[in-house]
Amino acid sequence: MTVKEICARLNLRSLTGECGMDKEVKGVYICDLLSWVMAHAHAGDVWVTIQTHTNIIAVATLLELSSIIISEDAEVEEDTIKKAIEEGIPLLVSEKSSFMVAKDLIDIGIGS
Repeated sequence: MTVKEICARLNLRSLTGECGMDKEVKGVYICDLLSWVMAHAHAGDVWVTIQTHTNIIAVATLLELSSIIISEDAEVEEDTIKKAIEEGIPLLVSEKSSFMVAKDLIDIGIGS
């Protein structure tokens, strides 16, 4: 499933427009500790977090993650959005908790 399909099915808001929306999602990783994500997430994963600073884009780029979903409608800094576009990382937002985003992803067949 592509990032664009997930965005539509979960009613997520894209902060980065169509940037990277054709990327294939291979799994899910949920964590807010950047060093832990770096050690455990896999290329192609969608990363669910409440972190919003620019370092999340560096981690996503390093690991070749498919996208980042910011949960709980956390406010994202403009610098983070600009860096995401620059690096081709789709940055999506959900008003739901990370738990509910995970449930929704499982319901559509991602991460199960």
